[in-house]
Amino acid sequence: MTGYELAKTFDASIGFFWKADHQQIYRELTRLRDRGHIQGREVVQSGKPNKLVYTLTPEGRAALRHWAARPSVPASIKDDLLVRLYALDSVDIEPLRTDLMARLEHHRDRWSRYERILTKRFPQGTATPADLGKLLGLRLGVRHERAVVEWCEEALDALSALSASAARTDVVLLQDGPRESNG
Repeated sequence: MTGYELAKTFDASIGFFWKADHQQIYRELTRLRDRGHIQGREVVQSGKPNKLVYTLTPEGRAALRHWAARPSVPASIKDDLLVRLYALDSVDIEPLRTDLMARLEHHRDRWSRYERILTKRFPQGTATPADLGKLLGLRLGVRHERAVVEWCEEALDALSALSASAARTDVVLLQDGPRESNG
């Protein structure tokens, strides 16, 4: 696979949960080649620049297995919107509402995209052993996006209730439990 093909594949798969721009992918390919984990074979093309096709070496496969055997690090949330909501009594509500509406649409789009991929790739909800990790990742993506959509809707409702009250000292009741969503 070439660097370009890898970057495109990355964008449509791993890129949903691990961010890397194309330049970072090319830098990593160079590092992996320098370590002997991949090898590049130049393919001569007429009328355009030659391309490098990369393959995993036995050392690279061993390094991948070693890396995959290490314990993972749980993801942490670092979200400036949550910090602004934390300081809600000191900030303007309208910019937060606008930001939340944009976030809501973003996560609705991703939820819909994950659902389409899930339906297309795994119509029966089953997977081969080679694809089980992909199915599990998609299911987590669907659940995550649904949860964020529901939370955004809840936050927008709460901000509307707060705006409707005359003073910010009033109590705003939040419903407990799952919400109905138009996802």
